[in-house]
Parts: sequence; structure tokens; C-alpha cells
Amino acid sequence: MANFGPKETSPNISAGLPTENDTLTRRYDLVEQMQFLYVRVVRARDLPPCDPYVQLRLGNYRGTTLSSQRTPFPAWNRVFAFEKDRIQDLNLEIVVRDRMFMPHAFVGRVQFPVPDVPKRVPPESPLAPQWYKLEDQGGTPIVADIMLAVWMGTQADEFFPQASFSDATSISVDAVAHTRSKVYILPTLWYLRVNVIQAQDLLLRFHPESSDLFVQVDLGRLRLRTSFSKKKNPNPFWNEDLMFVAQEPFNESLVISVEQGTLADHVSLGKCVIPLKNADKRLDGGGVASKWYNLDAPGPSIIDPSQEAVFASKFNARISLDGAYHMLDEPTENCSDFRASAKKLWRPSIGILELGMLKASGLEPMSMGARIHAYCVAKYGPKWCRSRTIVDSLSPVWNEQYVWEVYDPFTVITIAVFNNNQLDAEDSSRGAMDTLMGKIRIRLSTLERSKIYTHSYPLICLQPSGVKKMGEIHLALRFSWPFWSSLNMHQFYMLPLLPRQHYISPLSPAQIDNLRNQAAHVSSVRLSSAEPPLCREVVYNMLDARSDTWSMRKGQATLKRIKNVVGGFVSWWKWLEDVRYWKNPVTTSLFYLLCILVLLFPEPIVPLGTFYLLFLGLKRYFKRPKHPPSVDAELSCLDTTTPEDLEEEFDLFPSQFGGERLRRRYDRLRAIGGTAQRMANEVATMGERLQSLRSWRDPRATSLFLIFCCVFYIVTLVLPARFIIFLWITFCLRHPRFRSVLPSIPQNFLMRMPSKRALIL
Repeated sequence: MANFGPKETSPNISAGLPTENDTLTRRYDLVEQMQFLYVRVVRARDLPPCDPYVQLRLGNYRGTTLSSQRTPFPAWNRVFAFEKDRIQDLNLEIVVRDRMFMPHAFVGRVQFPVPDVPKRVPPESPLAPQWYKLEDQGGTPIVADIMLAVWMGTQADEFFPQASFSDATSISVDAVAHTRSKVYILPTLWYLRVNVIQAQDLLLRFHPESSDLFVQVDLGRLRLRTSFSKKKNPNPFWNEDLMFVAQEPFNESLVISVEQGTLADHVSLGKCVIPLKNADKRLDGGGVASKWYNLDAPGPSIIDPSQEAVFASKFNARISLDGAYHMLDEPTENCSDFRASAKKLWRPSIGILELGMLKASGLEPMSMGARIHAYCVAKYGPKWCRSRTIVDSLSPVWNEQYVWEVYDPFTVITIAVFNNNQLDAEDSSRGAMDTLMGKIRIRLSTLERSKIYTHSYPLICLQPSGVKKMGEIHLALRFSWPFWSSLNMHQFYMLPLLPRQHYISPLSPAQIDNLRNQAAHVSSVRLSSAEPPLCREVVYNMLDARSDTWSMRKGQATLKRIKNVVGGFVSWWKWLEDVRYWKNPVTTSLFYLLCILVLLFPEPIVPLGTFYLLFLGLKRYFKRPKHPPSVDAELSCLDTTTPEDLEEEFDLFPSQFGGERLRRRYDRLRAIGGTAQRMANEVATMGERLQSLRSWRDPRATSLFLIFCCVFYIVTLVLPARFIIFLWITFCLRHPRFRSVLPSIPQNFLMRMPSKRALIL
């Protein structure tokens, strides 16, 4: 098994400790500085009749703008960036060509010597573009001019995110937008609660005995339905909650329709459209008054066709936007934000998190002959950051820095590397998806104040063929907060993790699961419409949309975690059993003596126990983890996973397989379920036997138990508690020669108690 742990690195960065007066700025001190030659092509004038475009030539690198319509005054407003370390020619040539002819005709050019290009250092103002006279191939000026700006800058330049880089010259001009770095801010998501109460004066289309009545609610592409009403008449009643995910600024409308029929075949009895802006906003657990809404006129009634189809139906519901909840779009243990939806309930930020995406090394192609176009995505809270795509490189270098405000230290930042499959026009037309190459998570509470963590993390990818190390990603991370606010950081340990509304009016697990899927859908739709888009598969991978899906590997990993948790208790219990059966007479004698001392002098028990815990904590301080946590291959059962397990894990829901493969998988799941059922039966049976001691289901057993309680009560009144405990310890630690191989009387008595297992059909 490969080494899947993080390794400390020493990048050439100029990071210094931040001061308490630092603001939220991009200092670019966590990444290595890179020099770029920027060329901004703005527009041209007085060109001859043609379809002009601009071509930049610098050694082997090319950059091309889109062609403009036939006009003497074209405008492009494009920015190109050439990495200085890759520049081999000291002469930059900017050529205007005509796309009307084949080959494209030469119109004019401008040349710049690279050493004479001025340097610009932010926060200086952008370099003003200037008009330059175009020359013909002989160097003679022509009438036309072109407006340009050429300068040498770094990745801190404000034109960096929108520039077309020199490594992207091999792709089409239309796909260049998919290579740019961007920052995406998701809108605030709210829970929309629709309490469907009742309807009145419905004009039924079918006989009630042969159909059902239910309510269908649509919000955009999301649709939910209530259960069937028990009252099959023109005045049905439901009193059922339907919950949606809505996004600010609430421009959508809610469509409520009362339906009659079956789920597969039904007709509408009336609709009403409610704009979300008219819904009440709840910032606490207060109630919302119900309102009556008019339903649109339905068609003629089949029960009584002579009845006029006039407006008469009404619908009663409570509709509210609940802003006191946190939108759970991620698993709770990997959540990057715990704030409520309403901004009025937000606490002030406590610090800043800075991430430097340095580079990746040793990337592996997904298949033979495949090209790697790697980009990095980082998510924390509603802010998503995407690095630029480095085209056709197994060791991409990004050196981009991003910053987030932190509102809670018990949050997790997620960083993943993807292969961009949108650059090839043929793959894009076939609907190729960006493939995940690896993902890591870092919990902020495990980071020390203002310490810079520079590590390389393995990119672990689980594929149908097995687990594979796709390479490594190099990151620089710093979580800083003012020293005077350290007390506020410790106060977070006393506060509940989620907003108080989650505890006052908790959501059911089914609601949480449904709303989480809705939130992932809303986020993917929003981000996929950006430029460049974040594909649906990227969003779902970052949000761990399939984290709760069953697989054999995850089940084994969970079982291993449980064994690790209870392992200490099991070891302690085995040690007590060895003491009881005198496996080591010296240990048993010393343990018995210790018990007697505790009975004689019980006062130091609590102080000694507390001191022991203090000693363990101080002892482990020198062995504390030095690196942020990473993927644990052994705990993830990556070395014991079989191809059949991987096939099951990558299967969609519902299953895409059938026949013998699905039958074999189902039989295996039945075997696992049978084992879990037996264990659950044993636990339930033991609990029911304890309950039956006082239930009089077995009158004789309950009578004996009550007599024992009465006698033991009298004994406790007569004998001191120390003496009773002394007798119990002495009896339990008696030598094996005084023991019987048969179970004890209490065990025999308890095993004879009745349980409810026999009552199950």
C-alpha cells in the first residue's frame, strides 16, 4: 500500500506572521511569486474592410482573439498572459489578420521587445492602454491603429483571473473560458415550509371512491406531494408539512395544485401561484398565520356535468421562509459553515483562513494516452474558488491564493483536483464529465493560530479497478485570528453546534436527507450557469452527495471504527476476566488489595482519577500530531476491498444491474443483514428480560425478584455499604478452584425470563 500520509514541504514563499490589524486582502504571501507578460488587446480603428482578429506570437506560443464582424472599428478587450520562465523569444509580435480569406490575410502588426516592457506592482492602477500604429510586413506604418497595453506583472494582477494563458494555445478559442480561475459566491439558501392544511368547495372530476386527493407543490424544478387525504369529499384535510430549498432574492413562485386521481394518472382541480416574496419570514420559532388562497377555475365536474365551472374553490396553507435554520447541504462532520440563513442571526467573524494552491506533482492519466488538464477547486461556506486550468501538464503549477472569513472554528475546508474534460470540443459535445483526481479535507480546529502549514497531500482516487494514487497536491494553509479574540474562540466550545432552532423544532432525518439533496441540486444549477461553469459532477463531489449510500467498504470501515472506539473497554474487560480467573496470581492479589484500600479510604478516588487524566493529557502533549489529518488508507479498508465491492459502490441508485450479478449482491446483503439482525435481537432480548423482572408476565419470577429486593433492602439497612461491596468483590475474585463450571444463579434466573421475541410473526 502506498504512503497516503501528508508530507511537509518547503516552498519558496515569503509569508510572515499577520498582525492584528490585517484586513481581508490577497497578500499572495503563501504562494511562490510568478512573473507574467500581460498583453491587453482592446480595440482597433481605421482598418480596411475585413473580418479582423488579433494573433499574438511569442516564440512557440500563440494567442488568438475571436474575429469581429466586418467593421473598421472592432473591439476585442482580451487579455493574454505568458509565463516569464517559459519565454524563449525576446520579441513580442502582435498581428492583425483577416479571416475572410484562406489563408488568413495579413493586415498589420506591432512589435515589442520584451526586456523594455514596464513592470507593474499592485495596488498600482492598471496600465492605461495606448494607440499604436500598425505596420506592414516591410515595417512601413499604415493608416490603421490598435489600442494595447503591455506590462510585466504577477498573479496578484487584477487581470489574472480573466487572462488567457500561454499554455492554453493548443485548445480552441471557445474553450479558453473553461481554463480561467474564478471565485463563485452562492446565494443564501433558506428552508421554505409549506404547511398544507385543507381545501374547500372543490369541484371533483371523478367519483371519490375510485380516486384520491392530494396536493402537488412545485418550486422551479423541485416537486413535492402530500399523502392522500383521508376525507374523500370536496373538503379534504391534510395538515402536512412540505419543505423546499429556496434561494435569495426569492424571485421564484410557488405553484400549488390540488390533484385528484392516482400518482400515475391525475388531474388538477385548481391551482394557485404564490410569489416567494410574499411569504412570511421567520427568524425564530414563532407561528405563522394560515391564509386562504383562491384556486383557479377547474374543468366541468364529471359527477354533475350540469354544474357550472365557476370559481368556488379555496386552499388553506401556512407558507413561511424559515431563516433560523442552517442549510445542511453537507454532512455535519464535514460542514464548512454552521450559520443560520438569516443574516440578522450571524455572529461577527472570528478570523481569516488563507489557502495557497501551490502545485501538483506526479499526476497520473486516467487512461492510456489521456491528457491531463488539471484544476483545483476549494470550498468553504458559500464561497467556491476555482484555479486556472493548466493544459496538458502532469505537474501543474497554480500559485494562487484565496481567503475566507471564518465564523466557526469547527468547520472543514474541502480541496479537490479535477481533470478538465471540457477543453476538447469533441468530448464536450459528447457530454464528457470532469473527473475527480483526489480530494482532501482539513478541519480548522486542528490548526494552530497563525501557523503556516506547507504540506503535500496524496490525491487518492477510488476507481472501479481499485484505489489509485493519482499524484500529490502542494498546499499552504494559515488560520489566523487576533490574539485578543482567543477567549472568544474558547467560548465556542460552550455553544451548540447548530442554531438553536434545530433543537427547538428539529427536522426529521428524512426531511434532512431530502433537503440536503435539494440544496445540492440548487447549488449545481446555480454554479453550472456561471462562466466558466462548475459542472454538476464537481458540485456533487465537493458536497459528498453520495456519502450516505451503502457500500460494503463503508460498512467495514464503520465496523472498524466501532472496534477502535470500544477496543479499550474490551481490553479492560478481558483484563478483569484474567484477574477474576487468577491468570496472574500476583496481579489478582494486588488488585484485590487495591479494592480493599479504596473501600477503606474512598475520599482520594476522584482526585486520583482526575490526576490520572491530567497525567495522560500532559504525557501525550509531546506526541501531538504535527500534520493536518489526511486519508487513512487502512481505516478506509482500501487494501481489503474486492472488485465486487467496488462494483457495488460505483453503482447508481437505483441499481443499474440485473440478473445474476444483482442476485449475488442481494444475497450477500441479506447475509449481512441477518448477522446485524441477530445482534440486534440479542440486545433487545436482554433488555426485555430485564424489564420482565417487574412486569408480572411470569408471576413466580416477579415474586422471587420482589422478595429478593425486600431482603436486600433489609440487608442494606443492617450492614454497611462497604461491607457489602467487600463481600461482592471477594466473591467475584475467588480462586477458580472455588468456582463452578455452571452459570451462576443470577445468570440462570435472567435467562429464564420471558421476552417478546416469540411474539414476532
